[in-house]
Amino acid sequence: MTASHLLVVEDDEEIGGQLVAALTAQGQQATLATTAAEALNSAREGDIDLVLLDLGLPDMDGTALCRLLRDSLPEAVIVILTARSDEADVVLGLDAGADDYLTKPFRLLELLARIRAHLRRRSPVTSGRITVGSLVLDPAARRVTVSGEELKLRPKEFDLLSVLASNAGRAVSRERLMAEVWDENWFGSTKTLDMHVSFLRRKLADAGEDPDNISTLRGFGYRYET
Repeated sequence: MTASHLLVVEDDEEIGGQLVAALTAQGQQATLATTAAEALNSAREGDIDLVLLDLGLPDMDGTALCRLLRDSLPEAVIVILTARSDEADVVLGLDAGADDYLTKPFRLLELLARIRAHLRRRSPVTSGRITVGSLVLDPAARRVTVSGEELKLRPKEFDLLSVLASNAGRAVSRERLMAEVWDENWFGSTKTLDMHVSFLRRKLADAGEDPDNISTLRGFGYRYET
């Protein structure tokens, strides 16, 4: 796999150094930031493909930093590493712009596998403009409009909507969505998928689209209604 540039944001220098060493051993370019200020400087200076973000930072709340990094790096993958396991904290992190999260303590092999998965699946292959009612999705431009107004989506939100809309009227299983949007070898919790569906519904509603266009098929997956 072509080397990617990863930003590790971790205030514990020993842990951060171990992560950088592990990523470098995997053939990646990794930069360590121990404060939010250093992370923002790195985001401004370099083309970052993926951020590993610890929420417990000394100079800024990690969730607030996540929002700033999402604005600075709209196409980057952001993975939160946190000791906060409460669902409310997870939702806040994903809502702030993260694509995934992993709770501490975590297994290094699982983290490395997730990183490889995210880097492989940054841009699922789709072709041709997709139109479903007032929704128009252009994969080449990575642009979505509702009644002519552009809908601002994060990378994984766009990828998820692309799969659902291209299969409008057909049921799409959770396993297929995880495989096509995240990775075919994904393992672990799929709550990330549910959170991204929730965010999509909210943004569709804000744009005047019916959020119930994304139907939940309990025990199976989701369907984008025609």
